[in-house]
Amino acid sequence: WVGEKDLACEQLATAVRSPTGGLDLSYGELKLMPFWDPLRGDPCFEKIVASLAPKEIVSK
Repeated sequence: WVGEKDLACEQLATAVRSPTGGLDLSYGELKLMPFWDPLRGDPCFEKIVASLAPKEIVSK
């Protein structure tokens, strides 16, 4: 993926959507692990991270 942010985002999006994608990535891992630093700020990557964010619980 070096230098290929579009390809990286495309493959990452496919992997997180697939229950058998082979990647068990959490919101926290994508948000905090330095490994993902090269993709931070890319709108596609940020959209993927946001899609994994914990859902807000509405109390009654």
